[in-house]
Amino acid sequence: MTGPAIAVAGAGLRGAAYARRIAREGRGRIVAVAEADPGRRARFAAEHGVPPERTFPGWREMAAAGRIADGVIIATQDAEHAGPAIAFAGLGSHILLEKPMATSEEDARRVVEAAERAGVMLAVCHVLRYTPYTRALRDLIRAGRIGTPVSVQHLEPVGWWHHAHSYVRGHWRREDESGPMLMTKSCHDIDWLVHVMGEVPARVGSFGRLSHFRPENRPEGAAPRCLDCPVEASCPYSAKRLYLSCLGDPRLEVWPLDAVTHDHTEDGVLRALREGPYGRCVYDCDNDVVDHQVVNMEFPSGATGVFTMTAFAAAAPRQTRIFGTLGSVEGDGTRLAVRDFRTGGLEVIETGTGAASHGGTTPHAPRKSPDDPPPDGRHDEADEVLADAFVEAIATGDPSALHSGGRESLASHRVVWAAEHARRSGTVVELTSGEPTAPSIHPQAKGTVRP
Repeated sequence: MTGPAIAVAGAGLRGAAYARRIAREGRGRIVAVAEADPGRRARFAAEHGVPPERTFPGWREMAAAGRIADGVIIATQDAEHAGPAIAFAGLGSHILLEKPMATSEEDARRVVEAAERAGVMLAVCHVLRYTPYTRALRDLIRAGRIGTPVSVQHLEPVGWWHHAHSYVRGHWRREDESGPMLMTKSCHDIDWLVHVMGEVPARVGSFGRLSHFRPENRPEGAAPRCLDCPVEASCPYSAKRLYLSCLGDPRLEVWPLDAVTHDHTEDGVLRALREGPYGRCVYDCDNDVVDHQVVNMEFPSGATGVFTMTAFAAAAPRQTRIFGTLGSVEGDGTRLAVRDFRTGGLEVIETGTGAASHGGTTPHAPRKSPDDPPPDGRHDEADEVLADAFVEAIATGDPSALHSGGRESLASHRVVWAAEHARRSGTVVELTSGEPTAPSIHPQAKGTVRP
């Protein structure tokens, strides 16, 4: 196998999916892995033929080995993004960095500066930039089909069960362990809005809180764990119903079930729910991230925007409306409906976006039976497009295939930090070029708003 040598720091779902795509396409070589979980590390090494001397228990050990790869995919947990990005850039490796770039603006700046100082390419995994749908929408706006954009509405319906899985019971439930919900989940959306509108907001405001997944909302008689709960059968957040329904579906067994247990049997699932975090009652967890939030934006052009993130919906594709002076467009991640004000006509554009996400493994909701339609993708085929673009950029030395460079991503991250400061302080925050958006809002520096 030829092509650039690629190392992976973090062999979870994201890192494994990118590596699998690179290996399958044969455009690059997977030569090293750093992963704390021994079982996951061994499975990854076996799949890609990584020798023991290139198999590491953590990114620090891999960095200590020197420059062993042309590019490094960093897919560690959020709090461990800045450190490896800076270290591997310093070794001269190009970087594909999972979002968020870092848990603080200061660290995100350090990542960008490290890459620029070393002269390496830095691509952030804002995969929504890479979909055919996004390209079609950008082209439509640039061509003047709706005139000048005046306002935009964008909705991220996270989904009731997805929110419970990832943001109440899962890895991203606490700000001090990862970051605010707007960053860990929805920096994708803020970045996408900046990308599509072609400008960074000048002013932002935000409202949101943790309203529902709190102890005082626990149903009468509910137990601390779903397996012991007399009201489990009527609860929309039943862990037993969610995770047992994944058995037998290869895609759902990869996600969300693999986060719960690698034993894909009924006994294995029940044991994990009895002993692990994913069997807890959603009203009896240690979560503190918001379950709904809105961000209001004013762009330098005068256009306005509103972004809504909510747990209380079916997990579905993002939905967008952009209103212009000559027309409007509505999109759902696959289809664009364009209304021309001059003719009154309506044109529907199918962008040809497929249904694969995270290697085709991300569902909208567990299926009740094999006869139900398969789950649609959340990132479409953009994960694979991004992996291909990263390897191509390294092979050719041409970064033009990468649409999510360090400076662009830092700009959209700054909007997220500004919005979080606005939410906490009850103010409107102005973004000024090159200046910090707000005082530090790292979760360890300020308390969480949990009224």
